[in-house]
Amino acid sequence: MLALVAAIGYGVSDFVGGVASRRVSALNFVIASYPLSLVMVLLLAPLVGGDLTASSLGWGAVAGLFGGLAVWWFYRALAAGPMSIVSPVTAVLVAGIPVLVGFVAGERPGALAAVGIAVALVAVVLVSRESPETVGGDDHPRFTPRVAWFTVGSGIAFALMFVTLHQVPEGTGLWPLAMSRLTATAVVWVAALSLRQFVAPPRYLYLHVVTVAALDVVANAAMMFAFQSGMLSLVSVIGALYPAATVVLALVILGERVGRGQYGGMLLALAAVAMITVAS
Repeated sequence: MLALVAAIGYGVSDFVGGVASRRVSALNFVIASYPLSLVMVLLLAPLVGGDLTASSLGWGAVAGLFGGLAVWWFYRALAAGPMSIVSPVTAVLVAGIPVLVGFVAGERPGALAAVGIAVALVAVVLVSRESPETVGGDDHPRFTPRVAWFTVGSGIAFALMFVTLHQVPEGTGLWPLAMSRLTATAVVWVAALSLRQFVAPPRYLYLHVVTVAALDVVANAAMMFAFQSGMLSLVSVIGALYPAATVVLALVILGERVGRGQYGGMLLALAAVAMITVAS
């Protein structure tokens, strides 16, 4: 259930950030939301408690590094390539790599959970694809080798963020998450400076920034605590279902068209969560 909360948090955050990014670049948006999420975690961490250990801070820092790189490269891929390819390729890497790492590490989910993992992987690809109505045109971006590198790099980085979060030991509270937000902020700030895009979002988007920062804290905290009490292979694949929440909000609030494959993906996502929950 914590992983499902994380998936919903990630998905809603992507939706709110995506709406705001129609008015300002995504990188300009996260250079404001990331440090705000750090402040929120620092305010909450003393209340939650937990031991402040070097190992937990180290794993948190590495997770933040991978998370920052993933966001940077993902936005670079989306800016230059077709979303209909970039999103599902990234999503399947985010879901698939932690599953493989978990299996190699000796995790052996039951038969029903294993089926749920397979169904979830298919659902991730389906729900993260663009609708057919929005794809096409002579000016549609091409999936060039450069875009491919950014796409694969972001998917691997997101996956490694999950893998490293799984290493955070229990009993350390939110302190590892604070370190994660600190290193992620450093990465996106360096990226924005190197691309000459270090510009704060306009004041009318401040509510969006606060909302995304709060969702970022909730989603990452839920994911970290889920990893501490669950298998990497099961938790990560549920967390990777976040595109479903984004698609539902785009359908309900923005009235965007959704393809049959995305509808099927959302149904498969529900089935996958049900199977994994029952098996656990």
